[in-house]
Amino acid sequence: MSPETPRTHYAFRQFAALVGITAWQLRLAREHGLLPEPDLDGRRWSAELAERCTDRRPQILSAFGEQPPIGAAKAAARLALRVGLDVDRADIEILVARGDLSVISRYQGNPVYLLRDLDALTPETITSVVATRKGPLLDTVDARGAATILDWPKDVFERIAVERELGTDQLGRYSIDDVRALAADHDVAERVRHEQRHAALLRARRNQTRCENTLRDWLRHCTAYLEGATAAPPKMADAGRALRALATARATTQPEKLPA
Repeated sequence: MSPETPRTHYAFRQFAALVGITAWQLRLAREHGLLPEPDLDGRRWSAELAERCTDRRPQILSAFGEQPPIGAAKAAARLALRVGLDVDRADIEILVARGDLSVISRYQGNPVYLLRDLDALTPETITSVVATRKGPLLDTVDARGAATILDWPKDVFERIAVERELGTDQLGRYSIDDVRALAADHDVAERVRHEQRHAALLRARRNQTRCENTLRDWLRHCTAYLEGATAAPPKMADAGRALRALATARATTQPEKLPA
């Protein structure tokens, strides 16, 4: 057997695998100067350069952690769960403007933030920003804000608010104490989780059926082409997409893949 030909260069994902990091970590490491830019055609790293970087993984993990950064909407939702307030995207921007939070990068033109930077914010810091924005409305929330605090769909909160006969003020806003009491009610929280799991399972099964039907149509097209009933063969790309989607749908219907 002939010896394996030595590698002369590394493409993006090959370079990430060599260093032992993910694609998003590689993008951030390049952006922040922890890894060099490609030295071949602007797209590939030479073997010599790449192999000098194999010890960079600890430094990169220390800088960015192991969880990918998130955008402002998810960042606001994460903080809302922590402090029991309707944190808004605008609050994230204020935290950045005040110097309390850093933009680590951009994704599709939008700022993104490290989870550990968000988790390092104190409740007092978050509350002060929300209080400044809301003023005298701090102790009340609308239905959307309540849903944000609870991490529930808005229509689920509105239904349970009716069930619990939650009062509203003259602006139609709910007391934040009532919303926090709902968050602390384990029976209600478990019921909502059960409903969401059931809804996710139904969606996954509908998607699975749709993918199966797509593949059946593709196979019928194959048969028609084989028998000369149609002049155009089916597109292989269509079958590939449908198979990948079907595999994802079937995996999603497994109990361990559904929302906890």
